[in-house]
Amino acid sequence: MLKNDLLLKAAKGENTERIPIWLMRQAGRILPEYRAVRSSVNGFKELVKNPELICEVTIQPVDILEVDAAIIFSDILVIPEAMGLNYEMIESKGPFFPKTITQAQDVAQLTTDVIPNLQYVFESIQLTKKTLNNRVPLIGFAGAPWTIFSYMIEGKGSKTFSQAKKMLYTNPVLSHQLLEKITTATIAYLQEQIRCGADIVQVFDSWAGVLSKAQYVEFALPYMQRISAAISDVPVILFAKDAHYILSEFGQTNCSVIGLDWTIDPLKARLEAPTKTLQGNLDPCVLYADVDTIKKEAEKMLQQFGNHRYICNLGHGVYPDVDFEKVKYFINVVKNFKG
Repeated sequence: MLKNDLLLKAAKGENTERIPIWLMRQAGRILPEYRAVRSSVNGFKELVKNPELICEVTIQPVDILEVDAAIIFSDILVIPEAMGLNYEMIESKGPFFPKTITQAQDVAQLTTDVIPNLQYVFESIQLTKKTLNNRVPLIGFAGAPWTIFSYMIEGKGSKTFSQAKKMLYTNPVLSHQLLEKITTATIAYLQEQIRCGADIVQVFDSWAGVLSKAQYVEFALPYMQRISAAISDVPVILFAKDAHYILSEFGQTNCSVIGLDWTIDPLKARLEAPTKTLQGNLDPCVLYADVDTIKKEAEKMLQQFGNHRYICNLGHGVYPDVDFEKVKYFINVVKNFKG
């Protein structure tokens, strides 16, 4: 039994004595302790493939920030790598794929048998779960098929993902073939995370907002539906950044929680997905402000969401140059909120 199960209770729609809180990218550069670990290895990928170090940095925000959940420290791009498309993580620039998907032969060469290639993630989850000793839930995660597709086609981050969208328009059949493979691999990956100890999982569709609603419904939503339908033993969080138009459709999926970015009005979300727990959605930039502003903005948000079927979070990941003392202050505001 978990000593602190607030997150899981809220995800399942149960009453909680206070609002649970965790933060996307809570384990990372805001913490001096993380930076010390990061400097001890040669690169990001070396860190991601070291279960002992992953365990350490995953638990750091539980100890230091006192959040209500740990999220395994990893990267969404471990899936394309496990499928056979290697990526590099370039300092200060982000991910880069030396080879991208351009034709049917490239898709055919990808494997969906990713479990053997991701043992380091599963070992990290098992070790972290054991070390947490039931203090808080452990969150597993994966990138959404559309977001993974975007990187595999584009080869790097982009403001427009025009090459990925070009593929949707010029070769929709091949696009679906690739999305099918990503989805199959992702389901197996998440199910194995759960088998190894993840208490809840989140699917990150970071680049949902570059698609129109029609494109999202055709090329993204069916695969999000398949993932959430394939997981029944733990709650599933679907997070599609900037996809305001898809709330009611997410409300019809098997997910338990819908993550919201800061541009989505909480009251609108409640109307469009009334049976789901909502998660979010403070603008990460609020944490640059003085403590009075942080308190005012946080409490305004909490009032809008209410204290039932709600998990507090940011609307996206915490920025690396934010003062972690302000992050901790925000967390304490939420914990002390009476409604």
